[in-house]
Amino acid sequence: MSEAEGGRIFFSSKGRTLEGEDEIVILSVGVDIGSSTSHLVFSRIVLERLDSRYVVTTRETFYESDILLTPYTEEETIDAEKLAAFIKKQYGFAKVQPDEIDTGALILTGVAVRRKNARAIADLFASEAGKLVAVSAGDSLETVMAAYGSGAVQRSIRDRLTVMNIDVGGGTSKIAVCRDGKVVDVTAIDVGARLVVTDSSGRIVRLEEAGRQFGVELGWKLSVGAKFTPEQGKALAAIMGERLLDAASGKSPKTGTTPLLRLDPIQASAKIDEITISGGVSEFVYGKEKGNFGDLGSQLAEEIRKRVEAWGPRLENPNEGIRATVIGASQYTTQVSGSTIHVWPMEILPLRNVPVIAPDIEFGDDIGSAAVAGAVCHVLKRLDLTGGERPVAVFVPWLGSATFARLDAFCRGIVDGLSEVLAHGHPIILVGDGDVGGLVGIHLREEMKLDYPVVSIDGLELKEFDYIDIGAMLDASGAVPVVIKSLIFPSTAALGKTATPALATV
Repeated sequence: MSEAEGGRIFFSSKGRTLEGEDEIVILSVGVDIGSSTSHLVFSRIVLERLDSRYVVTTRETFYESDILLTPYTEEETIDAEKLAAFIKKQYGFAKVQPDEIDTGALILTGVAVRRKNARAIADLFASEAGKLVAVSAGDSLETVMAAYGSGAVQRSIRDRLTVMNIDVGGGTSKIAVCRDGKVVDVTAIDVGARLVVTDSSGRIVRLEEAGRQFGVELGWKLSVGAKFTPEQGKALAAIMGERLLDAASGKSPKTGTTPLLRLDPIQASAKIDEITISGGVSEFVYGKEKGNFGDLGSQLAEEIRKRVEAWGPRLENPNEGIRATVIGASQYTTQVSGSTIHVWPMEILPLRNVPVIAPDIEFGDDIGSAAVAGAVCHVLKRLDLTGGERPVAVFVPWLGSATFARLDAFCRGIVDGLSEVLAHGHPIILVGDGDVGGLVGIHLREEMKLDYPVVSIDGLELKEFDYIDIGAMLDASGAVPVVIKSLIFPSTAALGKTATPALATV
């Protein structure tokens, strides 16, 4: 922009630097390919310089795509050609080119991720849809995304209560317990509106395994091509609603002898004060949708609402319904920060789109290496990162003195906890908020004599669900730029944290 228009410099994607910019505009996209529906959300995030900090001033969803019933070529295969055409058309409607996108996420949710060609579809759209930070979402991460996007996390801060979000989709339902601005417990269950899908004549055209199993429990032999009556739909919705509320109350429901939970059961000790419902079925729960899509959406919504109201917690409206997960995935912002670092070898940089984990580590007088390793393993499991296929950045707010014994126990615990990640050839990436990053890196390299690449950065404030980029060293300053892409959710002050621009110096 010219000085006459305010003197601020705007940029969106190519050949730019954060240094010296007064205002930053970032474009983000979320692409959600689910077992039931597929859709996109385009967001614009504006940050303004305030002294030495960048502050989020605007979080705007500027285009929401049409909602497409996920197309299939046959029972187990998603129609990639139709999806590609849909994605391309929505980019055109949004007036955005893929190379203009700064960040975002492409996620395969629910049972869609189990389709035969799921990985090929993810790879195809990741290459076409811009600079995306994810190509799939496991049940845990998807549950967390829905909890943030629905507003349940920020509601738990605002109301100072324990809030449960139940995200009910086509193939699965995800349950998150939120307290004090955090997701403290999650589970997922094979309950959804499109476990049985019928055509206009009432014959089954798609049948998920969970739907077939529920049918067996009710004494039916469901199959593709068979007739499925409204009375059967009501009975099936009732039993699914019952099992869903069992899962929400901490039980481990089954259909027959088949377990329905896809994650560990919810810990039932905490009293739930409020419930929000998101996902496609929520549109029926709150009366926003009346149509018939050849599935169990309206009937399942009726059963869920009836059971939630009888349970006791207040049923509240979410910020987002069917779009909760994609909103949770799409709204990112970028900050630049850093203080002290240790990097070896320097050629390991740059690193891009590394997910942040924040294990709960106890910093007593003595640090237990086994406890550190256990905390790291626990959070890797919760976020579906246990396979070690991608690097992770471990955020640890260091407390207490940096004695040799404490550093040694901490470092050994980190290495043990990241064993699967390191086995895949990824570096040790540590991020702190104090001034021990250099010491930790030196201990790993010089005292423990590790051959793993090490990136140890300090002076940052991160949280779980951030993604971090670490740039190559700047020749002129001996500094390393660090970019943190933090999730920004609508209508929440709690997560709209400021961003601190700085450079990490060696």
